[in-house]
Amino acid sequence: MKVIKPRSGTAFILKKDQYLLVEDLEGQQVSDMVCFAGKEYKEKISSGKTLDFEATTNLTTGNFIWSNRSRKLLQIVHDDAKKHDFILAPCSKETFKILYKDHDTTHSCLDNLTQALKPYGITKDDIPTAFNIFMNVQIKDTKIAVLPPQSLKGDRIVFKCLETCLVALTACSAKDSNGGTFKPIGYQVLENF
Repeated sequence: MKVIKPRSGTAFILKKDQYLLVEDLEGQQVSDMVCFAGKEYKEKISSGKTLDFEATTNLTTGNFIWSNRSRKLLQIVHDDAKKHDFILAPCSKETFKILYKDHDTTHSCLDNLTQALKPYGITKDDIPTAFNIFMNVQIKDTKIAVLPPQSLKGDRIVFKCLETCLVALTACSAKDSNGGTFKPIGYQVLENF
């Protein structure tokens, strides 16, 4: 198991038919995930297409993650937590200041994703809305609330890769998204699941 330290990120290639396992090592920790496909990485995960084609905001086992070119990139094949978000953007310095009223603006997920993806030629402006693993976003009477994750220590989600992808993951840096603390995230690339 590889470990992403609190408030940091990583990027790697996930080949077609491999599996990506992401584990909440200590409980109540979000991981932002973005994926890019193709040779120039212009194809990427799309919140809009995924929510359109899956017809749900509650993505879990059996659901697909779609690209901006209307292709399936990943399939969720196992999900302990059954609560994730694909609505909110990766936290940024602006998120900390405007939404969370937090003046510790270092190590945002957007910054960590940008840093991890830089060697692949991907810039901050190329980063799409992340699939926020283990994030607990509730919508009530049209109002959005970010609540502590419901994920427990050892909860896992597993994706099957349907097209070779560049994947970036974080151990989220937004206090409010993680129940007020920062913890590591574990991940493994598997040949079988």
